[in-house]
Amino acid sequence: MTTAMSRPVHALFVATILAGSFLLFLVQPMVARMALPRLGGAPAVWNSAMLVYQALLLGGYAYAHGLARFRPRVQAGIHLGLLAIAALWLPIGLVAGDPPADADPAVWVPWLLGLSIGPLFFAVSAQAPLIQRWFAAASGGRDPYALYAASNLGSFGGLIAYPLLVEPSLALKGQSLVWTIGYGALVLLVAACALRLPPRAVAEAQHAVTPPATPRRIAYWIALSLVPSGLMLATSTYITTDIVAMPLLWVLPLGLYLLSFTIAFAARRGAADMVTRIAPVTLLLFGGVIMAGYHQRPYFNAGIALLLLFMVSVALHTALFRARPAPDRLTGFYLAMSAGGALGGVFAGLLAPVLFDWTYEYPLLILAAGMLVPQQFLAAPIHRLWARHGRSMLIGLALILGVGINVAVLRADGLTGAANGIAFLMLATLGLLTIGARAGYVLLLASALVVFGGYRAIALSLDAGARTRSYFGVYTVNIRPDRRELDHGTTVHGVQLRGSPARERQPTTYYAPGSGVGQAMLLAPTLYGAGARIGVVGLGTGTLACYARPGQSWRFYEIDPAVIRIARDTGQFSYLSRCLPRPTILLGDARISLAQAAPDSLDLLALDAFSSDAIPMHLMTREAFETYARVLSDRGMLLVHISNRFLDLEPVVAAAAQSGGWHAMQLNYNPSTLDTDASASLWIALSRDRAVIDTLADRNPGWAPIANTGHVPVWTDDYSTILPLIRGF
Repeated sequence: MTTAMSRPVHALFVATILAGSFLLFLVQPMVARMALPRLGGAPAVWNSAMLVYQALLLGGYAYAHGLARFRPRVQAGIHLGLLAIAALWLPIGLVAGDPPADADPAVWVPWLLGLSIGPLFFAVSAQAPLIQRWFAAASGGRDPYALYAASNLGSFGGLIAYPLLVEPSLALKGQSLVWTIGYGALVLLVAACALRLPPRAVAEAQHAVTPPATPRRIAYWIALSLVPSGLMLATSTYITTDIVAMPLLWVLPLGLYLLSFTIAFAARRGAADMVTRIAPVTLLLFGGVIMAGYHQRPYFNAGIALLLLFMVSVALHTALFRARPAPDRLTGFYLAMSAGGALGGVFAGLLAPVLFDWTYEYPLLILAAGMLVPQQFLAAPIHRLWARHGRSMLIGLALILGVGINVAVLRADGLTGAANGIAFLMLATLGLLTIGARAGYVLLLASALVVFGGYRAIALSLDAGARTRSYFGVYTVNIRPDRRELDHGTTVHGVQLRGSPARERQPTTYYAPGSGVGQAMLLAPTLYGAGARIGVVGLGTGTLACYARPGQSWRFYEIDPAVIRIARDTGQFSYLSRCLPRPTILLGDARISLAQAAPDSLDLLALDAFSSDAIPMHLMTREAFETYARVLSDRGMLLVHISNRFLDLEPVVAAAAQSGGWHAMQLNYNPSTLDTDASASLWIALSRDRAVIDTLADRNPGWAPIANTGHVPVWTDDYSTILPLIRGF
């Protein structure tokens, strides 16, 4: 009888924990999509949102821990009551009201999200530890930790399902309805689990209280949770900043992080033990090499970074599993894990962009992983050697590594070619002798991080003004004899020629005179007279300011204060000082700023707000184009920059043009090989006055109609997806 009942009971609890985790990872991107048009894309907004999610998740785990003092059926009654109260916030949606112009995101965002989804997120976030505790009680004391693997499998399913299935298939209202149905099903599953809980007498007979964890053990749990959580965010930042800004790439680090829990907490231990065994080797061989930053092989680099994240996460989460307490202390264990995960997120997501001018959190967390990852000596003789001569071995290793670091630093061109290969072979050889001896291993790993690129990063940081970091990324200013260049990660963000005043006023790259925006700017006096009113979304280095003419009125919209400082205040670029000495620059999200602008206040608006190859979706919706139309005059012109390595944005603009009654043409500009200062670019010009577009096209036969194939519907604040736009998808 017991054996026959155990399978359906087990399946019930697995289904419940899967459903809760799945819903939790659906609600975050859904609410972000709802909030984006209202709150904009400023980093203070989304940093505050991340803190809200972390606080609610930590609160949910603390609530589950607090319930542990009650009998299982009392816990069930309380939790079902909470789920019923939280249901009053269905269907999911944002409460009415727009933030005041002077609203502080640290206050406004928590208030908005808390009132909109706080109770729902709080109630569902408690599912994982709570259902596991109930499973132990309902099954007569079986180990519940394998259910945490199911929980993270559900989280992974929700993570993948939203961008690949839910967002492309449903508008936000439909998504909210589906989530509401899912929530109702979850409540029924929780109620069914509650019915399987034992009565008071049986629960008391089963109850056994083990000693509480020591502060040292709790700190160990927190550390093992903090490093993978922080490394997951640091890997996302590192590969999108220093390697490749590919659409949906953020899904991979988070997905691998979640899958690592599934492997580490699985009932079958083979995969977890195997990965844990080889993780120190992988970390040592590739942890330093990834610092070299071989930009000519970006996808290989990204693959190595993701492999490191996965190996470290499985190894450290396996160590967590091995250090788990008895089931009666389960909720405290998960509370410590949640606290560690939150601290990792705060360090990598909030503190690092303020503390560091580069992604230093990445090598620091790689080093921290080396300090924590379980290790075993690769051979018994090596173990005996360290046991007998550990201090001498460590001193000798330090001397060898000191010489290696000096050689690397003294080489002006860094380690390249044969020297790089020799260094890698030395690293591998020394690694055979140090794995298992943690002090030597950490020393070797730290040296590898320095030799293979860390010293170059430090040298650039010591060069005052060469690099700046904000919540939008890392900006590097490269000054050469003939030019100044601003790089945003691996993407060139602007180039200014050096030399004569005429050269320094010459627009370059995507904004050269032959580009779409260059031709529109040159034609502005003809179309709109000497007093043309011009707006630019996205300041960059201020290149477009050198199209300004006396009598014109210009204003820039820029979301990143670091960009404003580089373009206007540091003196590294002189476009603004030479061409528009007192520019009007409005700091904040462009769509929100334009919504507050007076109607008919611009004649020409250039939209160039994309950060590397990332797309601010809320600037490309029908509602956004309605805002542009309101701000522009009847004969006004909108220029949209759609150059992108990974996405074909033409159908999105074509659909918005058709929906809004715009006339549109595009110019795919490919400069000649002799014009090395210009870059290929693709601009679309739109106007509600056909004559304006015809005048522009008459000046250059390269302008061509844009095609709306109909396979991409118009984006709205309620619906958008990038899947059909990915090149080769």
